[in-house]
Amino acid sequence: MLSSLPEQPWHLPAPLPALHAGGTGDPLDPSALEGLGLPDELLAVLLRRGFSSSAAIEVLLDPAPAPDAYGHFADLALAVARLQRSCAGAEAVAICGDYDADGMTSTALLVGVLQRLGARPVAAIPSRQDDGYGLNAPMVERLEAGGVRLLVTVDNGISARGALDRAQELGVEVILTDHHTLPAEHPPYLALLHPACTPEGSPYRGLAGVGLAYVLAQALCLQLQRPDALAVALDLFCIGTVADMAPLLGVNRRWLMDGLPRLGASGLPGLQALAQVAGLEEGPMEATTIGFQLAPRINAVGRLGDPRLVVELLTTEQRERAMDLARECEALNRQRKELCEAIEAEAVALVEADGPQRPAFLLLAQGHWHHGVIGIVAARLVERFGRPVALLASEGHGRLRASVRSPKGFAVDQALQECAELLERFGGHPAAGGFTVRAERVAALQERLEGLAQGWLAKRGEGLPLEPEAHLPLGRIDRAFWQQMRRLEPFGVGLAAPLFWCSRCRVLEQRLLRGGHLQLTLEQGESRLRAIAWRWQGQGPVPEQVDVAFRLRLDRWQGQERLQLELAGVRCSGGGEVLLRRRERSYWCRRQGEGLLIRNAAGEEVQAAIAPTGTAGGEHPYIRSLLQEAAVALGLVA
Repeated sequence: MLSSLPEQPWHLPAPLPALHAGGTGDPLDPSALEGLGLPDELLAVLLRRGFSSSAAIEVLLDPAPAPDAYGHFADLALAVARLQRSCAGAEAVAICGDYDADGMTSTALLVGVLQRLGARPVAAIPSRQDDGYGLNAPMVERLEAGGVRLLVTVDNGISARGALDRAQELGVEVILTDHHTLPAEHPPYLALLHPACTPEGSPYRGLAGVGLAYVLAQALCLQLQRPDALAVALDLFCIGTVADMAPLLGVNRRWLMDGLPRLGASGLPGLQALAQVAGLEEGPMEATTIGFQLAPRINAVGRLGDPRLVVELLTTEQRERAMDLARECEALNRQRKELCEAIEAEAVALVEADGPQRPAFLLLAQGHWHHGVIGIVAARLVERFGRPVALLASEGHGRLRASVRSPKGFAVDQALQECAELLERFGGHPAAGGFTVRAERVAALQERLEGLAQGWLAKRGEGLPLEPEAHLPLGRIDRAFWQQMRRLEPFGVGLAAPLFWCSRCRVLEQRLLRGGHLQLTLEQGESRLRAIAWRWQGQGPVPEQVDVAFRLRLDRWQGQERLQLELAGVRCSGGGEVLLRRRERSYWCRRQGEGLLIRNAAGEEVQAAIAPTGTAGGEHPYIRSLLQEAAVALGLVA
């Protein structure tokens, strides 16, 4: 979503050393960088992200194969041996997952593999509404009463102390696979697969729940010499990993690069049916397609329905049944959208009813809001208002349950820890969390959270800062550039799609589309491109000449493909002059002929030529760095 023009500060990147200015040496060996074949704008993005040598970039472009998992997971052999006995004896095994996309795909992965290997797996996922998160003691008791003597948790379990103690009392063995925070004292278990228990620097450190399930399934299939049983497991790994926003580095990146190209021709009837109802065309599937098209439909079931629907969808071999289940997912996703729109409208009205002065922390409560979607709406409000947000809905018995989201820099988990004595229970990570609170403590909680957010907001300032990574003129955007950018895929957490910016674009046409989206036609020189701003919140028309921050996308519509800009920010162009501030000093910079002109507050001026490499020189280090910064700000270098 785009903020309105006046509210979004831009932080342009620091200058880089010339990429092809001659000279040798690591990390910026120009000849080695040039040998990668990437455009300067993409090299600038990678260098600014910390890929400081050609060797590091080569590893990104072609990650090493996954190393032997037994050397990274100490309990893997024990877990495989126990599951091997289950397969040999056709034993009932409970797969206890979570109700999000990661947990549901993890459950489906192990259920499908164990069925093929001879065990009798049972999907056991708690209800979001009735049970809450994770394995619980009543679930353990019901499963044990049904004859289950082995539980395998996926995407949960490490914090389920009460449930695991009860399993131990009942003689039920437990294999834990989880990636959530390890407690100080481990609960009882037979075996544990957890990324944090791998050696420092392990490429397995970034695995989500579905990645751990894949490690376990792969090791078991190799032990039993049944690679056929693993046939579609990589497909589910791709879906769950992208949906859970796991970091796309290490083995995650290697396996996604192996699995995504074949995902469009998956042998899973359920995945084919889900793609069909989502209106996806046949062919290779990208990570963004999973994130924006498939994952919401899967997650909608966990938010509003029975998660076992997704497990059946992703394990059935009957195409007609798969299509029926996919249509149920689609119906729940439509319901999810309607609920989100209604709750968002209510929440925005509550915020705006208090006038233009908004609290540093937005805490909003309505008893009728649906627990399954308030997290989505909280994230939208963060984008809209640039503040941490907590949305609360009634849990009954005088309690409210909340979902919390925050902008970068405000740590949700630390804030909730500061409020621990006011909360019934809580958890989360820096960007998101949740809690349960008694109604009579909400006012005190709001005051505490407001105090924590005020100091943070005072330092950061209003509006979510926009941080473009490289200047990209419209004339540089073509299919050749797009193909080079695709070499960096898959994009996601840990490796987001590059955020470019372009200066002094002329707005030829602007049109507000249904749903509040803004479409622009931009011109720069002889180049024209279409741009789209999703859920545009700007006030009034866009100026005739603008700077734009954007991600480059390939738009597919009715069999046609075209490159377009997905806008993240728009600001008025500065008339060819930019203002740089360094501490208490101000400098006005503009291009003059083939060089740069910088003027200070006293009217003193410095001129410099722009080198063929696109950089500006200067005798004094301060002047040289100022000229280089001005060259970036004016869009003269990447």
